[in-house]
Amino acid sequence: MSSHRLSKKRRYIAWGVTGAAVVAGAGIDAQTSMAATTWPAQKTYTGRAFDTCTAPSLAAMKAWKGGLYGAAAVYVGGTNRGCGQPNLTASWVKSVSSVGWKLIPIYVGAQPPCQTSSNPEKLTAATAASLGAKDAADAVSKASALGMKAGSAIYLDMEPYDITDKSCNDAVLTYVRSFTKTLRAKTYRAGFYGFTSSSAKAIATATNKTDLPGNLWYALWDKQNTTTTDWPWSTSQYTGHSRAHQYMVNSKETRNGYTLTVDRDAWDAPVAITG
Repeated sequence: MSSHRLSKKRRYIAWGVTGAAVVAGAGIDAQTSMAATTWPAQKTYTGRAFDTCTAPSLAAMKAWKGGLYGAAAVYVGGTNRGCGQPNLTASWVKSVSSVGWKLIPIYVGAQPPCQTSSNPEKLTAATAASLGAKDAADAVSKASALGMKAGSAIYLDMEPYDITDKSCNDAVLTYVRSFTKTLRAKTYRAGFYGFTSSSAKAIATATNKTDLPGNLWYALWDKQNTTTTDWPWSTSQYTGHSRAHQYMVNSKETRNGYTLTVDRDAWDAPVAITG
């Protein structure tokens, strides 16, 4: 996120790009889409979380347990995932879960056609729907192989772009809807990571709510550990444990002899179901 796909400099430039969602629980559209299936109970975590580019070693995770954080976000896949994941295995997931960590799966899928960054995978208006379905199927496959079970939330990472570019924004929303619909068909909950000035704003302010993610993780680097007081949209949106807030980035921290550079998150939303 802060430097996980784009360089730190380019992320800050992109964050300045100028730029409702679901209204209750996992969301109106999410609930209606889930109605025909018996869903596993949502696993919710409320508290502080961190995300970092490469999943830390098991030793580091054990050393950090019991401190400031109770959950960690991990990059489970996506062509645009920026870091290798030598530690992220099914065994690692099982071990860190057994000592009490909650895990937040992130998938870095196709990025907008109008985005200035170069990416291995970019969507277009013509490919948005098919790519969304393909990437969602891959996200489920990757998460499942790691031991993240049906009912888990998977968060789609969408980096900043010019949401005033209508054709670009329409293509992104088509992709996101396809990704979300495919996740739900496979009994995984849909989440979305984006910026309050652009990508998250596009989701939160979309007029048509159909098949938008039921959980919104917004990047607003104001150093405020909250999902409420700085929530930039209607208070009726994404209620009922459906919000997360990335509030601080590139924080170098040492706990019990292990140093990690992490982004800080205030979390009140679903996580992976493991164990």
